Amino acid sequence: MSNLTGALQELGAERSRAQLHVEKLDQAIPVIESLNGSGTSRNANQPKRIISAASRRKMTLAQKARWAGVGKESKPAATAGSVHKKGHTMSASARRRIAAAQRKRWAKIRAGQKRAA
Repeated sequence: MSNLTGALQELGAERSRAQLHVEKLDQAIPVIESLNGSGTSRNANQPKRIISAASRRKMTLAQKARWAGVGKESKPAATAGSVHKKGHTMSASARRRIAAAQRKRWAKIRAGQKRAA
């Protein structure tokens, strides 16, 4: 039992030393980064500026107005390009063949479902 207690104390001491080492590394990294010019500020997760609710509301309305203007401009272009040019038309016999093949596929699927049930 004393072996376990001793081992536990030794592991706890090792853990403390490791934590100290990590803290020293955490302190050294920003110093070296600042010397290199690639350092990041400690408040990197915080916003760069604080905007009031009223200002955010004004920004939202302005952006909606901009998007509404873009929508109005693009409508004439969309209607001009929406003229449908007549493409290849399928013959009646081709349509019948495709429909028959599709009916056959569905019949096969339904038959498989009935067998499974």
